[in-house]
Amino acid sequence: MLTLISATPSPYARKVRIALQEKGIPFTLQTEVPWDSTTKTPEYNPLEKLPVLILEDGKAVYESSFILEYIEAKWPEHPLLPSDTDERLFAKQIQVVADGICDALLLAFFERMSSPEVQSKPWTDRQMRKVDGGLKAFDQWVQEKKGDWLAGDSLSHGDIALGAVCGYLSVRWPDHPWKSRHPALCKYWEHLESRQSFKDTVPSPQTMKDKIV
Repeated sequence: MLTLISATPSPYARKVRIALQEKGIPFTLQTEVPWDSTTKTPEYNPLEKLPVLILEDGKAVYESSFILEYIEAKWPEHPLLPSDTDERLFAKQIQVVADGICDALLLAFFERMSSPEVQSKPWTDRQMRKVDGGLKAFDQWVQEKKGDWLAGDSLSHGDIALGAVCGYLSVRWPDHPWKSRHPALCKYWEHLESRQSFKDTVPSPQTMKDKIV
């Protein structure tokens, strides 16, 4: 059986968990706090980042976007990418923006968690501008979609990535006003969250034991 090493609030790991569940692929979930010195993550990923998918033969597949590509190639049943080339590329573009938002949020989160004397408001503001720009793009795409889904006629990597980052915002940045600023996006996210694979992967905070410096 596959093993997914994951952090409970991680939008990157949630993407993979949702994809595995949507495809009906059984896996064991192993939870870690990658920041802590006790993590086993470096044993599997030289970049020391989660998620990591451990295959039955012990091989490690890492970086969430590549894991999704790997799963799609190896388990093509119940596809999570459209067959149409343009729609397929659009789903990937959505995921690029979602990952960019996640990257910026993670940088801002660690800045916020560091010692007050070394925090940089201009640095945090710069990251949050990226977040706001990405959310604005999301909202526009939601309003322009022609059917029930952002790309193609079924759930895709784009929808999964969008839902995961919005869920992360709700957990780690509950005071961010994105829901009131972008009601169409919020409504679409709520629609995604009603799906069973999203219900089963709701993110939750973790406590980091090691000091953030």
